[in-house]
Amino acid sequence: MPSESLRWETLEALKNSPKGKLNYSPDWLEKGEDVLARCIEVSSLSPLSGQILKRLSPRPLLKTRSLSSCVRDTSPEISEDLAAGASFSQTSPRQISSPASPPPVSIHAEEHEQKAEEIKPDCVGSPAASSPPAISILSPRATQLAGCIRMCEQKHKAKAKVELSLRQEQQERLVATAAICESEQLKRYEELMELKQRQEIQSMRDMMEKETQESLGRQEKLREEHRHRMKILNLRLREAEQQRLREAELERQRQVDGRERHRAINAIQEEVLQLNQLLQPRPSAHADPALDHTPYITRGNQLCSQVSDVVPAAADGQFPSVEDLTVAERALQEMRSLVRNLQDEVARAAERKRKEQEEEEEKKKRHEELKAQQEEQKKSAARSVKEKAKKEGLQTGADDSTLKWYNTLQDAADRCAQAFDELGKAKDTQTKKLKMELQKAATTPVSQIANISGAPLKEAFEKIDKLLSSRPVTSAGKTVSTSQHPQGLEFVSYKLAEKFVKQGEEEVASNHSAAFPIAAVASGIWELHPKIGELILAHLHKKCPYAVPHYPPMESGTSVEDYQKILGYRVEDSKVEGQDSFLKRMSGMIRLYAAIIQMRWPYTGKQGPHPHGLNHGWRWLAQILNMEPLADITATILFDFLEVCGNALMKQYRGQFWKLVLLIYEEYFPRIEAVTSTGQMGSVTRLKQFLETSLRTKQIPVPRSELGSAFFRS
Repeated sequence: MPSESLRWETLEALKNSPKGKLNYSPDWLEKGEDVLARCIEVSSLSPLSGQILKRLSPRPLLKTRSLSSCVRDTSPEISEDLAAGASFSQTSPRQISSPASPPPVSIHAEEHEQKAEEIKPDCVGSPAASSPPAISILSPRATQLAGCIRMCEQKHKAKAKVELSLRQEQQERLVATAAICESEQLKRYEELMELKQRQEIQSMRDMMEKETQESLGRQEKLREEHRHRMKILNLRLREAEQQRLREAELERQRQVDGRERHRAINAIQEEVLQLNQLLQPRPSAHADPALDHTPYITRGNQLCSQVSDVVPAAADGQFPSVEDLTVAERALQEMRSLVRNLQDEVARAAERKRKEQEEEEEKKKRHEELKAQQEEQKKSAARSVKEKAKKEGLQTGADDSTLKWYNTLQDAADRCAQAFDELGKAKDTQTKKLKMELQKAATTPVSQIANISGAPLKEAFEKIDKLLSSRPVTSAGKTVSTSQHPQGLEFVSYKLAEKFVKQGEEEVASNHSAAFPIAAVASGIWELHPKIGELILAHLHKKCPYAVPHYPPMESGTSVEDYQKILGYRVEDSKVEGQDSFLKRMSGMIRLYAAIIQMRWPYTGKQGPHPHGLNHGWRWLAQILNMEPLADITATILFDFLEVCGNALMKQYRGQFWKLVLLIYEEYFPRIEAVTSTGQMGSVTRLKQFLETSLRTKQIPVPRSELGSAFFRS
């Protein structure tokens, strides 16, 4: 059909028109624009198209006008274009064709007319028919053409949508691919970083191993140098030690030889001195007055001086030389010759005297008979004195009950000493060490007792109590207990009692104020452990028999030194201590005993009687007054006892005590003065002043060192 060909030509012309050459941008969606926004514009006819349509066919125009409402309803966009064309309105810049192209305009008119005829029956009965008629200049062909354009636009829209979806899928694939690539690149980068890190760590390890190897090498080199130097030093030390040993051996040999010479010279000097004693004249009946010893004595003294000049060199740390020994030996030989010559002269003189001795024999017999008579007179006088003393009630020794008590205590102390004989004589190191630790644990707290306050006193008491109760105590940083050895308790008890008495003998003797704190601890231990009290009394009686009181007689067969030890004197190297030192020690022990019988340990809480109380002090005082006084001793111990314990006895026995003091002053004190020599009046004077003051004031003062209740609270 001609119209069909014209239609396709029109479409082809529209494709080539600016409207048909639309540009599509991929970023319309991103900008928020519609992809088909430029395709919805409706092309409009030129102003001259109406005149052309009038010329061609006026009737179809009327039909078109009558059907304009239908066309407007069917396609609002086309109706608007047609209305614009009918009113000859201003068209859009983009037009389908120019005014100079009439053929296309006719084609549009025909198409609009055909469209109007086709849709006329449908639009007659529509509600829009009653509305005012709208002017439409489009023909059915134009309407058909507009539909074709509309279809083309929809086709382009569909095609654009397809292309857009494809573009979106492509874009998504590109994004996914880029993401995968970036992920892979990130993995490669991380692997590269790990590789670099491992390489750096490996390089550092290699460097450290290299440095370690180098340091080991240097250390090995230093060790080798050190070993080499040590070898050299050891060689030098060995040589020095050998040299020192050689010198020490030479020095030892020199000292041995020197000591031998020194001993030889000492022996020579001793013999020379002994021989020199033989040169001295002896005052005997056989001595010849005509015999002159002066030349011998003078030469003997010269020889002794000659030997003595050699000996002082050894006293200064030196040893006598061989020449000195030779001089001493020559002096000894000459001294021997002098002695032999003197003995020859003495023998000759003795021969002369022998006859004279026979003549004097008769005189000697008569003299011995006279001496025997005098001895008999002395014995009878002593018997009369004893009988007189017995009549007057005084004794020369302790009574039987006191001696029995004394012997019982000594036997108990001996049994205790025998009980730890194995521990005392132990020779193995471990047992000896334990013995020393136990002895320190027992004696150290007693040594630490001081007149300061009650707290240290209590601490010392607790240590001693723990030790005697077989509980562990700490001494000198070591823990020790009597249960560590079967004989430990016996050993500790004996040593503890001995230490208490020794404190009285030494500490109290020097410091009278120490008697009461020591007595407080001793009485407390005595109360808890009675065996310790018996051992204290045994040691006290052995060292100070006047605390019994007991004046031991000298038995037959006893040497003077042994008897002096029994009396309490210290004898060392056959030398007896001085009387002042002896009295000082006895005074300390009597003061300690007087403090013990009146002191009680305030922390035990026991309400029973004192284990060795004031009744024993009264017994001791009465026993002393029943015995003959001893020069210097009786006055000393009486004064010490009354000064320490007199106030307590006064409070306990009141009137009876003052009777006893008066008896001492009036009857017993004159006996003390009678046996005391002029040089021993110091203690007697003190006792006399004490008795006179006490009787005048009817009061015995409290000892200055007595411990009050405030002392134990501190």
